[in-house]
Amino acid sequence: MKSIIIAIGLFFIVQAKAQTTIKTDSFQVKGNCEECKERIENAADIKGVKNANWNEKTKMLVITYDSKKTELDKIELAVSKSGHETTHHAADLKAYNGLPKCCKYETTHCDKK
Repeated sequence: MKSIIIAIGLFFIVQAKAQTTIKTDSFQVKGNCEECKERIENAADIKGVKNANWNEKTKMLVITYDSKKTELDKIELAVSKSGHETTHHAADLKAYNGLPKCCKYETTHCDKK
């Protein structure tokens, strides 16, 4: 009986430690429309990401991820490679130039030539 109680206690300790690696953060991502939303959220869907939700009005991407599997900067970089400028990364120029006209936004970092 005592070993069952110890096993149950260890199970809960392991579960509590595993849960502490799940984080929710947010960062700004430039975009304009529902098509941007889909592209941004798909780009953020890398290994370790549990949920990504971009708000068209606030331009904020709220991300829930496992910090043991990825980090916030890697997620931002993945989004920027899709053509969308983030808080800390300029948009990839080739990807930005390939965006549909409705998805072009005012950029401060990438040269649109």
